[in-house]
Amino acid sequence: MANIVTMGEIMLRLSTPQHERLIQADSFDVNYGGGEANVAVSLAGFGHRTEYVTALPPGGLGDCAAAALRKYGVGTSHIVRRGERLGIYFLETGSSIRPSAIIYDRAGSSMATASPEDFDFSEIFLNCDWFHITGITPAISSQGAAVTEAALKAARAAGATVSMDLNYRKKLWTPEKARAVMTPLMEYVDVCIGNEEDANQVLGFRPGNTDVGSGELELEGYRQMFEEMQRRFGFRYVVSSLRESYSASHNGWSACILNGATNEFYASSRYALTPIVDRVGGGDAFSAGLISELAGGADWREALEFAAAASALKHTIHGDFNLVSRSEVRNLMNGDRSGRVQR
Repeated sequence: MANIVTMGEIMLRLSTPQHERLIQADSFDVNYGGGEANVAVSLAGFGHRTEYVTALPPGGLGDCAAAALRKYGVGTSHIVRRGERLGIYFLETGSSIRPSAIIYDRAGSSMATASPEDFDFSEIFLNCDWFHITGITPAISSQGAAVTEAALKAARAAGATVSMDLNYRKKLWTPEKARAVMTPLMEYVDVCIGNEEDANQVLGFRPGNTDVGSGELELEGYRQMFEEMQRRFGFRYVVSSLRESYSASHNGWSACILNGATNEFYASSRYALTPIVDRVGGGDAFSAGLISELAGGADWREALEFAAAASALKHTIHGDFNLVSRSEVRNLMNGDRSGRVQR
């Protein structure tokens, strides 16, 4: 199995129970999560050696966040303890025609105020096979952007394969700011992951006439967009999940990929997701499934199928983390969608 490093901000997640509105809630369900942390947990569950890099405040909340990672087999030896607070996000889980809503309380967090000097990247990337990061980390602050750039340069110098999930977050920055910061970072990226909104807002590419709200996906538009992105940045693979959002409780789910070396395009099997238990972390589960198989030497088409199935299963699990096994993903890939009780 591969040695994989992810880096980002893990946060305390406070979500309303039973699809309640925030104004109704008298209590919250407590979890921990964040884009790259979610990927690390999934990869550890698939048998890879994973290390998660972040900054956490000293004290109880920082201890709890680190313990949440160790519980699922993620290495925490490169976590820096500094700063004054752990980022928080509040999740109001939608249902049917009411969408989910997220409120961030993360300004001034330990990771947002960290600097490149806080991390020993030469040690972090020693014997590292694969490094994964997302566009969320450079969005949280100018310091986050500096840490991201330093990490990408160090990972490339160490010979690691680098994947980037573009992960545009409109509550963190504007498209103009995202493009200014992210475009120069693409030279260090081998595998670019992101849906149609991410590609448009972060890098300025659009997939034809696709309308995810109506379920109208124009795959030829994705192919053309991927080819443009690959020509511009030289990516080894360009990948997108394909979410058809009919309601908060009912989505269609699939994915597509371009092999930059051969210019071949492939679309995965499609899954009908209804009712959805929790879609937060679905994209991270997809990234983890893809990385797991590509890092393990699988065929790139097979890797995409594994990623789509792993993420489909994540939509059935409460919390940010995708707590499924490799065999469960394989069973779904092989056609077992019955949901029958396993005895």
